[in-house]
Amino acid sequence: MFSGSTIATLVIAWVTTIVFLTVGHEWVVHPANATLAVVCFVVILGAIMVAAFGVVHHAEHLAEKVGEPFGTLILTLTVVVIEVVLIASIMLAPSGSATIGRDSLFAVMMIIVNGVLGLTILLGALKFGPQRYNMEGASIYIAMIAALSLVTLVLPSFLTSTGDGSLVPLQSIGIAVLSAALYVFFLFMQTGSDRALYLQPLPERVTAGLAGAPEPEHPKVTRGELLTRSALLVATVLPIVLLAHDLGILVDRGIELTGAPAALGGVIIAIIVFTPEAITAVRAALANENQRALNLGLGAFVSTVGLTIPAILVIGLVTGQPVILGESPGNMVLICITLVMTVITYFAPRTTAVHGAVHLMLFGVYGVLLFAP
Repeated sequence: MFSGSTIATLVIAWVTTIVFLTVGHEWVVHPANATLAVVCFVVILGAIMVAAFGVVHHAEHLAEKVGEPFGTLILTLTVVVIEVVLIASIMLAPSGSATIGRDSLFAVMMIIVNGVLGLTILLGALKFGPQRYNMEGASIYIAMIAALSLVTLVLPSFLTSTGDGSLVPLQSIGIAVLSAALYVFFLFMQTGSDRALYLQPLPERVTAGLAGAPEPEHPKVTRGELLTRSALLVATVLPIVLLAHDLGILVDRGIELTGAPAALGGVIIAIIVFTPEAITAVRAALANENQRALNLGLGAFVSTVGLTIPAILVIGLVTGQPVILGESPGNMVLICITLVMTVITYFAPRTTAVHGAVHLMLFGVYGVLLFAP
């Protein structure tokens, strides 16, 4: 459990954290020159990425012990914690950012639903042919994604209470409570009576031969092992939490000085948070585990909308920081195209390489519009 990579991850993450909690914080707030600011950004970003990979590593080990869909939930919920911390760090930075939550959520949708899932579908189909998955579970994911993303990213742009895509306090409270309640109910069903809907379906000939057979048991996990792995998970997450504020300051200053698109901050957060999970999903696709890749991708976005947005709205209400969720007309069209394409992809009996290529094309369009809206 305490492998060389685990020790190295903890050392890198915690040494960097201690440095920037003490002498290094002054380098971030008042850098002597641009070079020092860039070096601080690279070091902090590198430490956070190392820790993020460590988090996924420990979460995957827990996932192997508890089985699906609990394993995927451990990954996605851990990722949500990291995402909320990073978004809050930029929201509450000296200049603040009213759109960072919206930008992060939209970036996650494009990167995960179009980029990562498009790649996993493409690679899996090219290697193994058209891929099977549990259509009922996919339809639930899509229903959650459609309802939550349209309510949080599209609806605010058409409300008459405000004219800038923000929400009045009553709307913020209502949407936060309803979104979180829906996600909690989704989790209750996913881990309860609907659990089988998120498992890889077996070929019909195999299913017929297993009729009446007991479900396979997962490896036994001792309480001590579970507690130790959980403690390692927390110890690896903490440096990300502690370094997030300094990263937020540097990202905010970098965008301001370079004139880069403001939405780039959301992209950076999405990349930091979901790169390890994206690699896990690609590995699953190459191992012919299409359902696990689907659970990781769609589950990650559902948890982002269902938990991250309520958390952002609450932070905005408590701190008085404005929160703008409504997207631009162009991005709203891209959201709708993505939802339509996702329905077409996962309501087909099997996913094919062409499905994956179409999603990747939409991801490319997002990249173009990011710099040329």
